[in-house]
Amino acid sequence: MGEKEAWGKTEKRGRLTAVLALATLISAFGSSFQYGYNVAVINSPSRFMQQFYNTTYLERYGMPMEGNFLTLLWSLSVSMYPLGGFFGSLMVAPLVNRLGRKGTLLFNNIFSIVPAVMMGVSEIAKSYEIIIAARFIVGICAGLSSNVVPMYLGEIAPKNLRGALGIIPQLFITIGILSAQVLGIRNILGNSTGWPIMLGLTGIPAVIELLLLPFFPESPRYMLIQKGDEKTAKKALQRLRGWDDVDSELSEMRLEEQSEKAEGHLSVLTLLSQRSLRWQLISIIIMNMGQQLSGVNAIYYYADNIYATAGVKPDDIQFVTVGTGAVNVVMTIAAVFIVEASGRRLLLLCGFGICCGGCVMLTVALNLQDSVTWMPYVSIGCVIVYVMGHAIGPSPIPYVVTTEMFRQSARPAAFMVAGSVHWLSNFTVGLVFPFLESGLGSYCFIVFSVICLITLLYIWLMVPETKNRTFLEVCQMFAKRNNVEINLGDGDLPLKKSRGSLEEVLQVTAL
Repeated sequence: MGEKEAWGKTEKRGRLTAVLALATLISAFGSSFQYGYNVAVINSPSRFMQQFYNTTYLERYGMPMEGNFLTLLWSLSVSMYPLGGFFGSLMVAPLVNRLGRKGTLLFNNIFSIVPAVMMGVSEIAKSYEIIIAARFIVGICAGLSSNVVPMYLGEIAPKNLRGALGIIPQLFITIGILSAQVLGIRNILGNSTGWPIMLGLTGIPAVIELLLLPFFPESPRYMLIQKGDEKTAKKALQRLRGWDDVDSELSEMRLEEQSEKAEGHLSVLTLLSQRSLRWQLISIIIMNMGQQLSGVNAIYYYADNIYATAGVKPDDIQFVTVGTGAVNVVMTIAAVFIVEASGRRLLLLCGFGICCGGCVMLTVALNLQDSVTWMPYVSIGCVIVYVMGHAIGPSPIPYVVTTEMFRQSARPAAFMVAGSVHWLSNFTVGLVFPFLESGLGSYCFIVFSVICLITLLYIWLMVPETKNRTFLEVCQMFAKRNNVEINLGDGDLPLKKSRGSLEEVLQVTAL
């Protein structure tokens, strides 16, 4: 009877409780939403913001700004955001280890509220320097939130919901982009008087998160494994799961804690030298590089020209752009509902495959649209198909897999590496694409298709399915590939095995 009870406890499936759902929505809206919002917020009012830059310069120095200097200032306004994101990623590990996951999200709101005020008053202060500085600071906010929110949700979610909840941050990023596109419509805030308000609105989600998130639990894994506070961890689990019997999940955490005692908190340098984590680290680097170097930002950059060539009126392009953003949101919602059934690997393979094919077809369509009358419409279709493909796999899944591939001691450093690669790749595309497009024209998308293909082949050959597995099980899956030996120790804790859940104490030694 005892064995049957233990089996039943191990197999108990988590459910979406009110506490878990609200913690997910508040953290994603308060943090991830801002990332997406600030990606797109300066696109629509760019013409009016540049007029403000020029007017301010004229009032200061009595002469109009030179075109090259205006281009430089605008480039800084755009590029300071991913640069801030890179520095924010470097802060992930020290902050989440010291303040916790929830504590870091609360602290991070400083980097949203302050720049929101700065950007909101920039026109009154007659200072474009404030906007550039604020873009860097809000970039720090995005760099932290893009890593900490998936980590927090991955640690509070039961394993059977970890994939679905792990995509929620990306869903709110796409909603943030769509919201900025809608508000950027000329008749709303994308005009000469509304743009400071539009930039300042980014502080509202931060205030909401600052007021509400303190009422929700910290990551139980952080409290038990890193703080040693089992009582608080148990209470947090009971609130998140909606039942009192959380002993089997606590046992799995204790096993993970015991397997990591010798390691402590891994720094980035230690992580890079760990033989047992070699292929996990290579995988997250390649997936995050593939995500950003796949051409998604270039597609959005090129989209307006494609729409204009297809005959869309200049004043109507903004509405087509909003429609593309809506497609992005819908496909990300679809990924939330299918990720636990399809698995992470299939969505990544399908997503990068669609993006690869989309880039090739877009190159063909762009080269034929002057000679074939209906080809511009094919170009629009290629953009939409590409956006759909990226939304179901390359955009959301790398964050989920990064959470699942690493145990508690290595996870902060792993997110720090993944986030740094993500933002550096983002910055690189923004810096290099104008030159790439100038030199290769529409053939630049062939470069992106090759990157998508290389990433797809790597995932197909090297990345296993992590769906519905504990963090320890994923570690075991990589042991053979890392050429390390896994010894199952019975120690002082009981070893429990069940279908789909193998709890074990891992002692990893190099062969």
